[in-house]
Amino acid sequence: MKLGIGCFPTDDSVDPGWLAREVEERGFDSLFFSEHTHIPVDRTSPYPDGGEMPSEYWHCLDPFVALTAAAAATDRLLLGTGILLVAQRDPIITAKQTASLDWLSGGRFLFGIGGGWNLEEMRNHGTDPTRRFGLMGERVEAIRAIWTEDEAAYHGRFVDFDPIWSWPKPVQKPHPPILVGGNGRQVLDRVRRYGDEWLPNASVGEGIHDKIRRRIIRIREEGIPTTIAAAPRDLGELDAYREAGTHRAVWWIPPGDEGATAAQLDELATLAARLEGAG
Repeated sequence: MKLGIGCFPTDDSVDPGWLAREVEERGFDSLFFSEHTHIPVDRTSPYPDGGEMPSEYWHCLDPFVALTAAAAATDRLLLGTGILLVAQRDPIITAKQTASLDWLSGGRFLFGIGGGWNLEEMRNHGTDPTRRFGLMGERVEAIRAIWTEDEAAYHGRFVDFDPIWSWPKPVQKPHPPILVGGNGRQVLDRVRRYGDEWLPNASVGEGIHDKIRRRIIRIREEGIPTTIAAAPRDLGELDAYREAGTHRAVWWIPPGDEGATAAQLDELATLAARLEGAG
C-alpha cells in the first residue's frame, strides 16, 4: 500500500515547495492539496467534521499554484488535488491548468475531484447545489475530452461547446488518473462513470472504516483501486485497509510552521516504517 500526505497549503504555514521536498525525502509516494476558493461569512452549511471550521479553509492557496511550486521542488513525488471542486470551476480552464501541471511535472499529476459540501460557496460560483453532481460529471467528461482529443467537443445538459484546440496535452496516457471523492450512496456509480479510482474520506462518521472497507472490497472486484483520504493512524486499522485492497492511504496534517510540520512528517514516516514491517 502506497502512503501519501495531504494538507491545506495556506498563506500562514510552510511554503509548498519546502513541504514537497520534505515529503519526498521521507519516502512518501504523493502529496495532495485541498481547495476552497473562499468561505462565505454567513452560511448554514454545517462543517462536516463538526464544531468550528478551521481557518485554513479560507486561508488556502490556489491548489494549482501550490502544486506547481511543489512540482518544481521535487523529482518523483506524485502531486494531487484532494479534492478539486470541479462544480465550481470552468471546465476548459481547468483542463488547461491540469494538463499544464501534468506537463510541467513530467506526468506526476493526480486529479482528485469532488462535489463539495458548502452550499453557499457553490451558489457564489453560480452553481445550483442540487445539480452539482450532474454538473461535475459533465465537466469531468469535457475535461477528459480536451485532454485526449486534438479537436475536442462536448454537448451535454450543463456543458456545451463545439470543437476546440487546446494544448498542452497531459504527459500521462490516456490521461492523468481521475480520483472521485465522496462517501455518499451513489459515489461508486460516479467512479464507474468517469473515474479511475475511488477517493473516500475516512475521517467522518461512526463505523466509517468498516463501511469504506466493505465498499473497497466490492469495487476491487471490478478492477477499480481506492485511495483513502484522511487515513487513520492506527496500525490495526491501516493493516485492515491494506488487506481490503487499498491502493494508497493519505494522512492529512494540519498547517503549521517548519518545526511542527517536520515533526508531524517524522512521526508519520516512523508509522509508515512500522506498517511496512508489520506487512
